[in-house]
Amino acid sequence: MNTLTGNKLTVGQKLGFGIFDLGGNMLFTLMGFWCLKYLTDVAGLGPALAGYALLASKAWDAVTDPVMGFISDRTLTPLGRRRPYLLAGAVPMALALWLFFTAPALDGQGALMLWALGTLMLVNTASTVINVPYSSLTPELTGDYHEQTSLNGYRFGCAVFGTILGAAAVLPLTGALAGAGGERQGWSLTGLTLGAVVMAVTLATFFGTRERKHSAADLPREGFIATYRGVFRNGPYVILFVSYALHLMAITFLQSILAYYVEYLYPSSLVMTLGNLPLLGGGAPGEAALRETLTTLSMLALLLTAMAFIPVSVAVSRRIGKRRTYQICFALIGTACIVVSAAGHLLPPGLFLALMVFAGAGVGFSYVAPFAMVPDTVAYDAVRTGERKEGAYYGVWTFISKTGSALALGVSGLILKLGGYAPREVQGPAARLAIRIIIGPLPALIFLAALVVMQSYPLDEKTCRDLAER
Repeated sequence: MNTLTGNKLTVGQKLGFGIFDLGGNMLFTLMGFWCLKYLTDVAGLGPALAGYALLASKAWDAVTDPVMGFISDRTLTPLGRRRPYLLAGAVPMALALWLFFTAPALDGQGALMLWALGTLMLVNTASTVINVPYSSLTPELTGDYHEQTSLNGYRFGCAVFGTILGAAAVLPLTGALAGAGGERQGWSLTGLTLGAVVMAVTLATFFGTRERKHSAADLPREGFIATYRGVFRNGPYVILFVSYALHLMAITFLQSILAYYVEYLYPSSLVMTLGNLPLLGGGAPGEAALRETLTTLSMLALLLTAMAFIPVSVAVSRRIGKRRTYQICFALIGTACIVVSAAGHLLPPGLFLALMVFAGAGVGFSYVAPFAMVPDTVAYDAVRTGERKEGAYYGVWTFISKTGSALALGVSGLILKLGGYAPREVQGPAARLAIRIIIGPLPALIFLAALVVMQSYPLDEKTCRDLAER
């Protein structure tokens, strides 16, 4: 086995690696914040059917993500094991995203659901082709315990800029690009624009990174079933991915419903006070425009705070360890969810945005730690088996990421349906309660479960150093 040494990386190498996730996290955030609302309010698909389409598209990922990981582990080219897939998948990813956000004029909910399911499967497949190999690059670049944390700090520093594009820039973009074609044209051109961003940064990482050399002797020899049986027998990894799936499920509940919360739950009297602010009040904007402004400001408060707390989380991780740093995220965001659900709509905009800042601190603690812990679990397996199979681990990781998010979106759609949600109308008490449940107690309980599960994670710095010396 070609043992990975603990090499140090230059700033340029870290940026070359990290820039990919400006697009990767933009895509994740775009789908998390806007996918459900786009399907219900723009494409015209019922909330329950939208949720079913999102869930059904994950059945395909259950096949493609592990297969992609298995294939990339066994790839041997002059360009490396992982980078060739970045080159191959960049353009298809951009085209798939454009297609999904170009809503067709179809008659009937059944036809709309089939379109949503088909285009979601294309987006997810293209995402698999680039994201599984990309995630597998981390242990290919360095084996140093703290250097992996630093590398992922750069990654998620770039990711937060992508998150801002995928969340706060969407409404301004769709409005600016709407033109004569209206809202649907705005979404289509936004999909094209953001797809081009994903393509550009994917290619930047392809050209900006270099993998260590491999020979045929380095490639795993296990078959498909044996490979993944081994993955699921890796106790630390199972604990980590269960916690991460719960984390993503909870954060997606919050992301997916925030725009609904501001549009349908936040009182008109409080929204209109934004018009008194000098930067927002010019031209006497109407209530709808101010609600869009508050939505954008909420996302910016959440995400800019998260960006500021990423380096803080890296420093904290060096002091108290990755596990406890990750648990801080669960506690902070879970608390914020409860407060927003109970009282967020009773607070003036300034205090509501302060709540988003508090939640953003928790989000900042969520970026680096889990991704810095995955290489530790891979190294743990390599010591036990004598083989490194990063692609298999990141194939499962990518699938779990998508599944946690999709489950939250699917359940959100179903809860909205049960509450009698009707797009672009005044919502009744049941629909308002449904929105409050989705943004508050539901994610808070899931964050609590993640915190409890993570408590049993066994790998710390000393353990990882002992593994590296074997």
